[in-house]
Amino acid sequence: MKQKIYILGVVTAIIILTGTIFKVNHWPGAGQMLVIGLVTLVLVFMPLALINHYKGAGNKQNLLLHIVTWLTCFVVFTGMLFKIQHWTGAGPLMAVGIIFPYVVFLPVFLVTIAKNKNFNIYNTVFVLLLLAVNSVFCALLALNVTRERIHDSFNLSDNYNKVESVLKQLPVSDPQSPVNLKIDEVLKIVDEYQKLIFAKNGSTEDQWNSGKDILRWPDMIGLAAVALAESGESPYGSKLQNGMKELISLMGETPGYEKMAENAITIFDLDPPMKDDAVWPVWKFNNENNTWVLIYLDGLETNLKLIKATL
Repeated sequence: MKQKIYILGVVTAIIILTGTIFKVNHWPGAGQMLVIGLVTLVLVFMPLALINHYKGAGNKQNLLLHIVTWLTCFVVFTGMLFKIQHWTGAGPLMAVGIIFPYVVFLPVFLVTIAKNKNFNIYNTVFVLLLLAVNSVFCALLALNVTRERIHDSFNLSDNYNKVESVLKQLPVSDPQSPVNLKIDEVLKIVDEYQKLIFAKNGSTEDQWNSGKDILRWPDMIGLAAVALAESGESPYGSKLQNGMKELISLMGETPGYEKMAENAITIFDLDPPMKDDAVWPVWKFNNENNTWVLIYLDGLETNLKLIKATL
């Protein structure tokens, strides 16, 4: 039994290590490996190892310590996984993961060893050092290791804003044409979405357009979906999706816009994975981090204004 547990532990460690290397290099498959590795570690390896150790111990009076040890690992590693994957709720989970070992595990550990007259002081020092390392590692994760990529992406938004400022100076050939009026409707939806997402971040569009990092949670995945859902739109993102579909249909029926209509799905990035329209809102607003959702909306806004100015 021990040999199987050791093998499982080695395999799990290799999966986590490989996933970490892939994650650092932004290679595909990193997230899946980290999820498989950490879930296996917490839900399979740790329980088996602790149960085996408990049964093999001379006395079985430390059941509470074994349970709390597993619970601490579950809380800490779950918080780490959420943070690494940028899932919603990662911040609160990381905060709990930093505090939990000190307020739950450490008291139980100290009480348990105090009852043991033959305890080794070095074990206590090792545990305290391990808790300190855990706190430092959690704090480093909280700094967002992908922050540099997020900052670089602000340049895209800045470029879109510069193009928009130029497009505003160009005359529109027929402002009252059905296509241009429909574009204005879609632009209003884009502006509405931006305001909702900025409000959720405690910021404004003017601050965003300044090119500064003013987002409270720039790398949080799914926050845009929460902001849209809280506005009462159901399903979230459908208003924009339907507006763009209606625009493409109208362009296809309007002389001079046919070629644009043929390529509009690509221009508006309306082609979701698996070609399933129902997936598009989730793909664009729930599976992307905060910054990239806003950059997509900036790019869409620029493309719509470009169509108005050129056709």
